Parts: sequence; C-alpha cells; structure tokens
Amino acid sequence: MMNMKITLLTGKTFDIKNEVGFDVEVVMSNRARLLGLRIDAKKRLPVLTVPKYCSKKQAVKFLIAQKDWINEHLKKIPPRRPFEAGEKICLNGQELELKHCQNLRAGVQIEGEYLLVSGENAFFSRRVRDFVKEQAQKILYQMSIEKAGRIGCKLNRVVIKDTKSRWGSCSSLNNINYNWRIMLAPQKVIDYLTAHEVAHLKHRNHSEDFWRCVDDLAEDAEYGRQWLKKNAESLNEYI
Repeated sequence: MMNMKITLLTGKTFDIKNEVGFDVEVVMSNRARLLGLRIDAKKRLPVLTVPKYCSKKQAVKFLIAQKDWINEHLKKIPPRRPFEAGEKICLNGQELELKHCQNLRAGVQIEGEYLLVSGENAFFSRRVRDFVKEQAQKILYQMSIEKAGRIGCKLNRVVIKDTKSRWGSCSSLNNINYNWRIMLAPQKVIDYLTAHEVAHLKHRNHSEDFWRCVDDLAEDAEYGRQWLKKNAESLNEYI
C-alpha cells in the first residue's frame, strides 16, 4: 500500500497511511472551505480535497468516517476488461471472434466471422481497441451526417472519446462526441444513440419535440434506451 503524505498549505506535512488503511489521492485547494471526497473511476481511488487550513486529525477523522461510503462506491466501478483472443464481440451489429494472427501484415482486419489481429500478444487488446475507435470515427460520422441531413441541420465534427460517464454529447458548435464503446452494442442501440445526439442539433433540451425527433430518426428508440440502461456497465468494462 502506498505511503501517502499530505502537505498542507499551512506548511504542515503528515502521513495518513496507518490511520486510514487505504490509498487516497489528495488535492490541495485554496478555494475549498470544507473537506471534500469523490471517487476517480479511472484510477479506482478516492480523491480527498483538502482546504487551506486543515489539520491531520480533521482529515483522518473525515476519511475514516467515510470509509463505508468509499468502499461501497469503489465496488460499483466495473472491473477492467481487456480484449482477449478467442472471445466474441459485437462490432457495429456483427458478431466477431477475436483471433490472434501474429504474422498478419494487414494489422487488424475483418474476415468473415473473425477479427484478425496481428503483432505481439502483449499489444492485442490495444490493437483491437484502436480498430474499434477507427470504425467508430468512420461509421458514427456517416450515420450522424445522414441523420442531420434528414432534419436540415449542419453537423460540424464527430469526435470519438474515452469517456464512461456519458455515451454522447452535442455541443453548441454542432460537434458531437461519442464514447467509442458504443460500437460494441447492437446496431439498433448505435442507431438510437446517433439519433439522440443528432436531435440535439435541432433541440438543445429534452422537450417533447426533442423526443419526437429522436423517434423519427431512430429505428427503435425505446429498444435503444432500455438496452443502454441494462447493459451500459458491461460495455464500460472494456479498457
């Protein structure tokens, strides 16, 4: 376990490892008036915000009091799951078995019911992830631009991101961001998400007009909504 030290802006330094019994990331703040706590899902760590004037006793007491809350929320973080040879994934609605072909010259390619992946096994998961992201950039842009044309709106850019808190977002500059993992969902779900974000080009809220627009653009919006509610955590396991 890491030997964590906190250096306060008052010049005090203390070690809290023995007192709290778990790792914690500390963020010093000149603006904070109270001790604050949140969970960093990517780092799988609690993050403690420490105000300018705070004693070791106060920080330790606060963390110990929140230990059950910390453990509860850490358990909710989905396990990390790399792509592995032999497993089957759904890519843009097509079920593919991942196959390691070390000497394959083409890098990563789809061949029938297989996704062939070249290179050393140590880089297998990363190569699959990069390929999925490339497919996401191309396919989600095509789907989004087609739907934007149907409602007479201009789409500026489509950006593929590595976020877990949101599946998509639409900015005031008409840029749409997508979580790359959506490509691992069934095709109707991908269709729903693109419809949802494109509808925001016309309706910047979640009004009745917005949802009518989503229903018009999506093949089966209700299916897409319900599937994501039930299966979002399983998709977010992939790293």
